[in-house]
Amino acid sequence: MYHNIFQHIYENVLEFSRDEKRVDSRTIYVGHRLLPRTVSYLPQKFCDNRIVSSKYTFWNFLPKNLFEQFRRIANFYFLIIFLVQVIVDTPTSPVTSGLPLFFVITVTAIKQGYEDWLRHRADNEVNKSHVCVVENGKCVEKESEKIKVGDIVKVNEDQTFPSDLIILSSSREDGTCYVTTASLDGESNHKTHYAVADTNVFCTEMKVDTINATIECEQPQPDLYKFVGRIHIHKNEETVARSLGPENLLLKGATLKNTRNIYGVAIYTGMETKMALNYQGKSQKRSAVEKSINAFLLVYLGILLSKAAVCTTLKYILQSDSWYNPQTQKEKDTYKVLKIFTDFLSFMVLFNFIIPVSMYVTVEMQKFLGSFFITWDKEMYDKEINEGALVNTSDLNEELGQVEYVFTDKTGTLTENNMEFVECCIDGYKYKKESSDTVDAAVSKFYEKAEKEKEELFLRALCLCHTVQIKEVDQIDGMTIHSEDICAYISSSPDETALVKGAREYGFTFMGIQDNCVKIENRNNEIELYELLHVLNFDPVRRRMSVIVKAKSGKILLFCKGADSSVVPRVNPDQIEQIQKHVDCSAMKGYRTLCVAYRELSQDEYSNIDAQLQEAKLALQDREKKMTVVYNEVETNMHLIGATAVEDRLQEQAAETIEALQAAGMKVWVLTGDKMETAKSTCYACKLFQPNTELLELTTKVLGDKNERKEEYLHELLKEYSNKTEQDKPDSKASLTRSWSTHTEYGLIIDGATLSLVLNPTRDCKPNHYKNLFLQICQKCTAVLCCRMAPLQKAQIVKMVKNTKGKPITLSVGDGANDVSMILEAHLGIGIKGKEGRQAARNSDYAIPKFKHLKKLLLTHGHLYYVRIAHLVQYFFYKNLCFILPQFLYQFFCGFSQQPLYDAAYLTMYNICFTSLPILAYSLLEQHINIETLNSDFKLYRSVSNNAMLQWKPFVYWTFLGLFEGLMFFFGAYFLYQNPILEDNGQVFGNWTFGTLVFTVLVFTVTLKLALDTRYWTWINHFVIWGSLAFYIFFSFFWGGIIWPFLKQQRMYFIFAHLLTSVSAWLTIILLISVSLLPDIVIKIIKNPNGIDHQKKILTYKKPADSVSTRSSVRPLLLRTFSDESYVT
Repeated sequence: MYHNIFQHIYENVLEFSRDEKRVDSRTIYVGHRLLPRTVSYLPQKFCDNRIVSSKYTFWNFLPKNLFEQFRRIANFYFLIIFLVQVIVDTPTSPVTSGLPLFFVITVTAIKQGYEDWLRHRADNEVNKSHVCVVENGKCVEKESEKIKVGDIVKVNEDQTFPSDLIILSSSREDGTCYVTTASLDGESNHKTHYAVADTNVFCTEMKVDTINATIECEQPQPDLYKFVGRIHIHKNEETVARSLGPENLLLKGATLKNTRNIYGVAIYTGMETKMALNYQGKSQKRSAVEKSINAFLLVYLGILLSKAAVCTTLKYILQSDSWYNPQTQKEKDTYKVLKIFTDFLSFMVLFNFIIPVSMYVTVEMQKFLGSFFITWDKEMYDKEINEGALVNTSDLNEELGQVEYVFTDKTGTLTENNMEFVECCIDGYKYKKESSDTVDAAVSKFYEKAEKEKEELFLRALCLCHTVQIKEVDQIDGMTIHSEDICAYISSSPDETALVKGAREYGFTFMGIQDNCVKIENRNNEIELYELLHVLNFDPVRRRMSVIVKAKSGKILLFCKGADSSVVPRVNPDQIEQIQKHVDCSAMKGYRTLCVAYRELSQDEYSNIDAQLQEAKLALQDREKKMTVVYNEVETNMHLIGATAVEDRLQEQAAETIEALQAAGMKVWVLTGDKMETAKSTCYACKLFQPNTELLELTTKVLGDKNERKEEYLHELLKEYSNKTEQDKPDSKASLTRSWSTHTEYGLIIDGATLSLVLNPTRDCKPNHYKNLFLQICQKCTAVLCCRMAPLQKAQIVKMVKNTKGKPITLSVGDGANDVSMILEAHLGIGIKGKEGRQAARNSDYAIPKFKHLKKLLLTHGHLYYVRIAHLVQYFFYKNLCFILPQFLYQFFCGFSQQPLYDAAYLTMYNICFTSLPILAYSLLEQHINIETLNSDFKLYRSVSNNAMLQWKPFVYWTFLGLFEGLMFFFGAYFLYQNPILEDNGQVFGNWTFGTLVFTVLVFTVTLKLALDTRYWTWINHFVIWGSLAFYIFFSFFWGGIIWPFLKQQRMYFIFAHLLTSVSAWLTIILLISVSLLPDIVIKIIKNPNGIDHQKKILTYKKPADSVSTRSSVRPLLLRTFSDESYVT
């Protein structure tokens, strides 16, 4: 017995050793039913089915949240200051820094705690939902979190799948089920999934509980569209192996549709499901404003250290052994170095408010609240999809106003992705669809051209080579009605639907798939059946798809369709020349083209192909590579039948949007996988290229067949183009945009193959030599078109530009899954809520319904967001410098004794209450230029580009303004004190009255300064500005009018009231406020001497761009005559 056990273990080990990477797979026993021979079974540990999207628990919230918050430099800095105040004898109370810090930490913790509580609640709704699990031949209700890997689960129609399941059987006879994955990728189309034929017979609780099967599959990974596995079904001591792929996998979060019920086995549960693995956040993007804040913080930190060092030094110079301030015995016994260090820390504490900790909270609130203005914008709402704009990342709002490069996809972004079959070419003859033709007329045209046999073969290919499904859209009295009028074609690709509809108009109708047979109705209304043997799915590398079918006559045919560059090299040379001419001609008109080919297989050839495909499908490791090898072997020696042309209409206002972006100083690049002629035509139609634009081409067509000298010729071309553009280089950056300049405009066209040579040259040269030349050319071109691009190449282009000198701000916009890589790579990612699913929108920073909405998102929202937050940042540093400078100057008059100028309550409340709300309201509501002007005068965008308002020049201006006003506050009040008698009774004011006077002037001046800067007044601005001043006065009376029992010293008792009894104090306050604001007022008058409001001045100016906005915005057709598009206003 032991010999048999060890023999079996040895066989298992030997089997595992044959597969080097078997550790990357898992084995699941369906229904937890072990096989009789499984004596060496070691149970694998899998996670439970609980979904945990929350960050915290009740027990770890406080320590974990505090740890995360104190990782921020500003918070950690103020924590250190607070601890110094507690430990060291400092001049101010620990409350002055502890309370603001506590406020910031508490507000942030409450916000994050509330968000996490919402996540906990959502998790519980999912985890506690009831599901049906098959046990002992019966359905048992369990909570979702109790599902284990290997459980057999029953899911009814309209229910969501509780975990990732392999479908075992379906209530449909053919073993199919329909699923929607809107909650995963936003696609609302019904997707078809299949049960393995061997398990589909187990369609009841009793039967499915008797399955003896094991599943081997890959370990969990986040890709929603990839899955590799195989199922071993054991029947009567025989084992049958079947491959499993994405079509057999039902994802957690998807919903069952149009199917009564299914049975599936759980293979991934809880946090190992694909949905949970996709919770992983995107890489953190930082805006240019954050980088400027950090730079300014370093400057102010340097100012703080300098102040503390100066005061510490002067204290020991002026107070050493002075007769009026003798040292105590304790001070004499203290180490001098330690005393100097503690004094330095004390001065640091005294001046620490120059670092604005509350600015971080205000900035976060401004970004969070400001993002709602984008979602609330009615002009960015699309009635067709009944959705508006969506903000996924509010941290980058201001970056929308700094974009220099826009990278856009073509299909579905510039175009509608609404395909219509226009024309085709069969055997070298052209067939064009005319709108006035009826179906019979269209059919008759076929008989006038190519042979009938070729025509019908071409149309059969269109009906057979696709992945289109028929969606039943109507039911009457519970009976499904199969009528052409009430059946709709659904597919993951609009191209395929257009081709199937085109074939239907010409007499061949796809009727669906039943019992693995494709039904076609031909011109004679006869039904043709073709057994579907294999589908060679489309992938972006091969750029083609094929099907292998068997006709009733026994013929085995392979039909293939795909891009001409991937199909033509694999066909016999017959008729290539004629069909290629038609393809090129259609592409120049802007149509999307596909070539169609076929191959007849003998029974022996098919048997060999079938064996290879089955072997590749059963592979657990490198399945895709192995299948691609087989596909490439099968798709050879084909015969080219013809080609199709499908029109994709240009999106509404796409041309006007691109013109606006270029006028605003942005460079627009189109990155597409389409062929050059199609993309080039689209670029002319949407005005990326003008008729007078000189195009520079770097394509395989230009390089030719110079295999040995291709790179050498590419280098010559790059140098030639570089010299050419350098000679005609415009004088300024502004003329690079689409302006009315006289210099030659250049446009560049490059394809994917040439880009690979540029980025990865093989000849001996510097690695970045080609790339640098290429970038030099691109920077001198007004527009760039990159065609035949793979998704990874799109991201490489964005990364290359993003890392150039000057680090320009880049924006990528796209609508499909193939655009996700470039959306994630750019500084800003914009997703279009298009027809290719919502992967782009889900992975983007902002999602908009149409490309035209990009214009307002950038030129209006982006401009305003940047101006608001830039003013907020500069204002915070300015008002804190005004706040602390008098405190520093006061030390020269108090013997550097660290005596505070302001009361502790004022120190604490200044940034929290007295000056916080006005700047927050300003940063949310300010419109220094009205929205209509921003929408019409695109050049205004350039006025704030390159982070103009947060450069060192404006920072120095704000700093000098703060220095001037701080000096005025202190010395103005100081000179007032030269008069020793300020009250009628002959009393003099003390130091706390002096500090209160300075603080009153300070609060009023910085608040009125913001009022002077406000151009757009609302009731909210009035309320917070005048309300903050009123609150300060009320608080000062209240704080000084009561004897507080918790204070040891009532030093502010009636100070404020006594101050206001002096007429001189009133005059001083008014005079100092006026003089302090005078320079700012004078500068504003000098900048605008006529006193004309900038908005009105712009509105009365008739701009050339106005003609763009007044033209018809609804121009759907891609093809437009040059005479209609070429005029320049």
